[in-house]
Amino acid sequence: LPGLHIFAIAFALEVSVGKTNTVMALNNSNVLLPCVFTTCIGFQDLIFTWYFNSTEKIYHGKIKSKASEPIVMARNPRVEFVGSTTGKDNNISIVLQNVEFSDAGKYTCYVKNPREKDAEHNATIFLTVVQKMVETDNTVTLIILGVVGGLIGLLILFMLIKRVVLFIIKKTQDGK
Repeated sequence: LPGLHIFAIAFALEVSVGKTNTVMALNNSNVLLPCVFTTCIGFQDLIFTWYFNSTEKIYHGKIKSKASEPIVMARNPRVEFVGSTTGKDNNISIVLQNVEFSDAGKYTCYVKNPREKDAEHNATIFLTVVQKMVETDNTVTLIILGVVGGLIGLLILFMLIKRVVLFIIKKTQDGK
């Protein structure tokens, strides 16, 4: 069945950047841009490419097989490959070094597997560069939680005192 064959190819290769597709980095720091791929039918001579804002190629690599680590074909000098493809997951993550404000934008990880009729899949992550990490002020939240907790505590104390008073009244009436 030709339709079934196309269905199998469509779901054979999957590319992911993890649970969230946004990353925040401090100016002049290094930032990890995660990317992993899974394939049902294995791979051979797999090509992967990282792009910045869809046009600038910042890393290009090739992986011969599951037993070999990637071969660098081209890369930006500030980009370092930190993944591993001989381990359990096919990790093709990179680290962007000395992040600048101009590095903020869209990073896309493309993966192309010749075993899957050169089907190409990708995943995108958005980088935001900040001058300093902002601490969130939770004072109002803590005050509200304190008040609610205090009210619940008072309610429990009131119910306990009521039970004790009712118990004493019942005992004195039983004694008469």
